[in-house]
Amino acid sequence: MDTTATLSDENRRLLQEIKRRTNQMAAIKVVTSMVGQSLDLEKTLATALEIAVEIVDAEASGISLIDHEAKELVLRAQRGWINDFVVSNPMRIPLGMGMSGEVFEKDDVVVYNNLDGTQDYAVPGFRREQFRSIALAPMHARGQIIGILSIMSKKPNSFDDEIISVLRVVADTMGVALENARLYTESLEQKKRLSAILDATADGIIATDQDGRVRLINNSATRMLSLKSENAVGKPLRELPLPYRIRDSLLRYIASDEEEKTFQVTLDNDHVIAVLISAVINDSPLMDMPKQDGWVIVLQDVTHLKQAEIARAQFMQAAAHDMRNPLSVTYSSIITLNKLLTQKDPAVEEIIHLALGGLDRLRTLIDDLLHLEHIESGYGFTLTEFNLLAVLHEVSKESFMLMVDKAITLTLDVQPEIPLIKADVRWFKRALHNYLGNAAKYTQRGGAVTLKVYTKNDFLHLEVLDNGPGIPLSAHAHLFERFFRVDGNKAEGSGLGLAIVKSVAIAHGGDVYVRSKPGEGTLFGFTIPLNPPEK
Repeated sequence: MDTTATLSDENRRLLQEIKRRTNQMAAIKVVTSMVGQSLDLEKTLATALEIAVEIVDAEASGISLIDHEAKELVLRAQRGWINDFVVSNPMRIPLGMGMSGEVFEKDDVVVYNNLDGTQDYAVPGFRREQFRSIALAPMHARGQIIGILSIMSKKPNSFDDEIISVLRVVADTMGVALENARLYTESLEQKKRLSAILDATADGIIATDQDGRVRLINNSATRMLSLKSENAVGKPLRELPLPYRIRDSLLRYIASDEEEKTFQVTLDNDHVIAVLISAVINDSPLMDMPKQDGWVIVLQDVTHLKQAEIARAQFMQAAAHDMRNPLSVTYSSIITLNKLLTQKDPAVEEIIHLALGGLDRLRTLIDDLLHLEHIESGYGFTLTEFNLLAVLHEVSKESFMLMVDKAITLTLDVQPEIPLIKADVRWFKRALHNYLGNAAKYTQRGGAVTLKVYTKNDFLHLEVLDNGPGIPLSAHAHLFERFFRVDGNKAEGSGLGLAIVKSVAIAHGGDVYVRSKPGEGTLFGFTIPLNPPEK
């Protein structure tokens, strides 16, 4: 009989435990199903309160969340209360005080089953609710307490161990759902703020994913490109009805390995758009995933700057013309004066020679400054296709006279089968002349100069190599600046020759470079794209 009674008791306890576990699993399932239906924080709070009351058969419930900045626990939602402690009289309890303080200290459910109104409440107004039982459960998310789920009853001894076990599980499930809703709400707010900022900026901004599909485009970009946002988002760049000059350049640069590139285009309405393409780099890409997460494209309407540059170039041209007239008169007068002198005085001849030399240098300086203004403003800058080999031979013949006086050997080293080049021929030749003239000036008598031309990575490279004295590394960064001269250099010139080469290269979408060491000669190079963007 004793054995039978023992087995019966064990079976009863086992059935109770199974029932308790079943109720817990049912509660978790209901909570997960209903609370997880929405990422709206306010809806999730309301749903959570309703579920809590039904599952544990309570009369009232409340959810409080932590305000980390204020270091307070704030009641965010309530159900079944007499007074409004959410809107009219917000319940805010300093962290660590009252019953909630016990919850944080124990990190577990705290139960009071015999409230009689004499307790020292952190919020005295809570006494008017006349609750006799209360259970407070911590809600966890990401390993931390984010708030407290409370259930209340006006009957004493309402919450037993079974209800507390269910409440503990329900609170943590709700904690995860509420934290997800909070993060989602924050992300929406951040997205709205970002959209407001992007739409307020005058620059056009386009963001794409790694496949080149547009994920974001602001109002300025749609206005510049005559697009509609709803017709652009989600589509690949190549399928958008963009101005062909922008589209072709965008697709070419995105397909290249360069992380950042800029170019300018002139649209059919004569607006000049500066485009900056920046790759969004994934620092830790997974296997078989591209390094780029996408691209950010910034469009700036620089029409006013371009117009100002052209106006400046026109002013410089007018000023140069005005300066040339008195220079020519002065030059002619000195020549005439020299012819009128019947007796040749060495001192007078030297003075006249110095004056003529100074006038020549001043005229050269004016011309070079004017050239820089023309190049950098794009004033009169025209791209045309031409035979590169014919131009190279022409420039070599013209430069030969610079070399022959110093018995310098000039060699032309050109890669075979170079395609037709598209550039401004006048400035292209001027850049080569400046490089070759620079080499002739600094190469010692009997030296050697080589003009090397080849293609690499969709760019044409032109390099002038000499076996001259070389240039210190400390000067390399300044060589292409206006009027810069290496210490100890006494050669004549305006100091603008290399600056002009750099401006020509950049105007074509290329760049310049130099490699040199003292005593080992110098290599000056510049590049232009084989397929430059349309201007």
